Amino acid sequence: MTFVRAYLRASTNEQDASRARQPLKDFADQHGLKIAAEYVENASGASLERPKLFELIEQAHEGDILLTEQVDRLSRLTAADWDKLKARLTAKRIRVVALDLPTSYIMVKADDFTGRMFDALNSMMLDMLAAISRKDYEDRRRRAAEGVAKVMASPTEKAAKYRGKPENTKRNELVAELLKAGKSWTDVQQATGVSRMTVAKVASRLRVTT
Repeated sequence: MTFVRAYLRASTNEQDASRARQPLKDFADQHGLKIAAEYVENASGASLERPKLFELIEQAHEGDILLTEQVDRLSRLTAADWDKLKARLTAKRIRVVALDLPTSYIMVKADDFTGRMFDALNSMMLDMLAAISRKDYEDRRRRAAEGVAKVMASPTEKAAKYRGKPENTKRNELVAELLKAGKSWTDVQQATGVSRMTVAKVASRLRVTT
């Protein structure tokens, strides 16, 4: 009996990782399969720090299916990290089936010869889609960084919010003088009305310059 383990991932806690549950169940039903276990987590696909994914791998047996909605739910990893993950999957002989990778469907009920043939094809397709997913991730991060840089360079109220409030240099000079005089952080806070974070920032600068 084929043991199917569903992997559901979203990048942030604000996103619903379980959203893909129904499409995965529908796929399993269409192929006469039953999802025996679900592994749901909110974590970046660009990181190998995914406890639920590695729990799935640890608990899987040879020939189990890792069922996921899209390849990018499994990997937005660098090439090196993708190789590490793929090695773990291969070592346990876990078959990856993704709804956006049609060749992986054939592996579900293929005979031994056909299964090995499509295993090789599927591996190449997984590599390609993992690379595309990583490029998409890097492109989106680059565009976001360019957008922030453009906003910060413009003299608008929105840009000012990105840059933050200008430093109160006179106040911070007073904080520095009090710290140099041996006053405690609490005394400095009470005397100047600044936050403890500001005292820490000024104290850190003093350590660098003295």
